[in-house]
Amino acid sequence: MSTHLLTLGELGTQGIAELLSLTDRFVEVGQRPIPKVPALRGRTVATLFFEESTRTRLAFETAAKRLSADVLTFSASSSSLAKGESLRDTVETIEAMGVDAMVVRHRSSGVPAQVARWVGDGVSVLNGGDGWHAHPTQGLQDAYTLWRHFCPAPDQPPGTVAPDVPTLAGRRVGIVGDIVHSRVARSEIEAYTALGASIVLVAPPTLLPVQPREWIDGWLPPDDANRVEITHSLDDVLDELDVVGLLRCQRERMTDGLIGSIPEYVARYGLTFERAHRLRRSAVVTHPGPMNRGIEIAGDTAEDLAADGRLLVTRQVTYGVAVRMAALFRLIGSGTALGDEDNA
Repeated sequence: MSTHLLTLGELGTQGIAELLSLTDRFVEVGQRPIPKVPALRGRTVATLFFEESTRTRLAFETAAKRLSADVLTFSASSSSLAKGESLRDTVETIEAMGVDAMVVRHRSSGVPAQVARWVGDGVSVLNGGDGWHAHPTQGLQDAYTLWRHFCPAPDQPPGTVAPDVPTLAGRRVGIVGDIVHSRVARSEIEAYTALGASIVLVAPPTLLPVQPREWIDGWLPPDDANRVEITHSLDDVLDELDVVGLLRCQRERMTDGLIGSIPEYVARYGLTFERAHRLRRSAVVTHPGPMNRGIEIAGDTAEDLAADGRLLVTRQVTYGVAVRMAALFRLIGSGTALGDEDNA
């Protein structure tokens, strides 16, 4: 595995499966009375978020602290960037403080990869989301959530984890909404197809790449690309899906003329009360957050599905901490045993 986590494509199928299997260990840690281990004691993780975030930043910081790492939180608005300091100088300043990992989020695609080229061999860079490009830990947490929903971990004695092979083979996942502008969609596609799922991208033509088939074939391995389909109609595929993966409707797309109006979008792509009742009884719904209730999903429908255990948003957040613990441990951990909470 690389010393960085920039895209899931770089991990490959084996690397994705290894990280998801490792996540099981950290889910177990999170269930302890004191959910903390000394695995990264003496290490320092810096979160460099040049774009607003709640879930991703807090998940990484919580993950680092549960591994006993020190955390440096960087705020672009109150940093020397506001005084004209360059991004590279900022990165090199933080590196000089002796950090072991940087989590980088930026509104421009490719910035985490550029940071990875700037830092020395002793620093790992994790992509916390870059532009429309990638959000690898979100893809991992969503894949883990689905795997463990459909294939629950067997009961084990406290402190142990049963060996298991991550898979979504035979599952049909619809990813609904703004595909072309979504870093989440791209990372989910990489993760889900690597685990054997088939994918249906559901969106109006204006929210898909101009040549969607060529776009898919351009970055997915051929076997994975062959399991990705495209449709403009949610109603045509709804009753055959095991998973409805909703993407956030970005209101700025209305001003760009990419969707006619919110009511028009809801009428064609929203998970309304009527559509929810057409779902298979075993089907589940995911969303990377934050949800726009009344747009991607009707408010009452969200409540009903959550009460029924079929809206997995809260579980995605919970598992997101464990996934990021696994990623940090894999990149900057010593490879030794995790230890026990009494030693933290």
